[in-house]
Amino acid sequence: MVTTAQTSFKRPTRRNKPAVNALPNVSAVDQVDTRYLQTLLGYNARRAALTIIEGFLERMAEFGLRPVDFSVMSVIHHNPGVTSRQLCSALNLLPPNLVGLIQSLEARGLIERHPHPTDGRAMGLHPTAQGVNLMVQAEQAAADLEIERSARLTAAQRKTLLELLQKIYL
Repeated sequence: MVTTAQTSFKRPTRRNKPAVNALPNVSAVDQVDTRYLQTLLGYNARRAALTIIEGFLERMAEFGLRPVDFSVMSVIHHNPGVTSRQLCSALNLLPPNLVGLIQSLEARGLIERHPHPTDGRAMGLHPTAQGVNLMVQAEQAAADLEIERSARLTAAQRKTLLELLQKIYL
C-alpha cells in the first residue's frame, strides 16, 4: 500500500484483471434475416434507388451531369421558357440552391435566359442547341440504364411501379 499525505490507494494486482482471452457468449449468424426491413416501403425504395443511382452517377459523369443537373436540364429541355420559380416548384428545389446551378449550366453553354413574354420580371430558361444535344444523349443513357436495372420487371410491372411511386409524392 502506498500512502500520501492526502490519500491512500492500493495498486491493482493481476488477480483483479479479467482474463484477456475471455470472450462473451456470442452466436454466429449463418443467414441474415431482413424480413422486417423488407416490409418497409422506405427500405425497399431506398434499395431500389441505390441500385439505379449507382449506375446513373457513372453514366451521367460522361455528360458532366449530377442528378440535380440532369433533372433541371430535363425540365428545361422539355419546357423551353420555364421560369426558375416553376422549376423550383416542379422539382421541389429551394430558390437559393437553383441560382448557382443555373449559372453553372449557363456558363457551360447548355442553357440561356430570355425575357419572359408576359412577366416582365421573370426570365425564361431555354436549352441551347448544345444543351438539347446533350439531353437527347443523357436521357437515352438514363432510359437504357433503367431498363437494364429493372430487367426482372415486365413492361406492365415497371409502369405500375412508376404509377405507385408517383402516388406517394405527387
